[in-house]
Amino acid sequence: MSNQMIWWGGKHPDLAAMTRGGEGSMNSWLGIEFVDCGDNWIKARMPVNERTQQPFKRLHGGASVALAETVGSVAASWCVDNTKFVGVGMEINANHIRPAYSGWVYATARPEALGRTTQVWTIRIEDEAGKLVCISRFTVAVIPLERK
Repeated sequence: MSNQMIWWGGKHPDLAAMTRGGEGSMNSWLGIEFVDCGDNWIKARMPVNERTQQPFKRLHGGASVALAETVGSVAASWCVDNTKFVGVGMEINANHIRPAYSGWVYATARPEALGRTTQVWTIRIEDEAGKLVCISRFTVAVIPLERK
């Protein structure tokens, strides 16, 4: 994909609105916050703490996947007219590269393909030192809002 603006309406998404959209759901329980974006990417963070760790105090792989799917779904929904459509997950895979034990992890989503009914995103999750923790490929179905 090029570096062209991908966001619906030609302006960057409201990061606070993206974060608020997850209130009362897994997003808020895990502490996911949207923190930055560019013309063709979005970044969120999640704490590594008792809510997101496995019993061995490492970041739980399922929490990484939940973060990746959250960032990809929210990003996908801001690339379409969100008064008419929503992005929902179809398939996700994740490769867990290295552990994270504390602090924050940051997920950056970039589109690989933005089709009318399907989108494909790559999500890189890095620790605070910028080291790769997990990489995901996420396929999104774009569906009419009344079907969500």
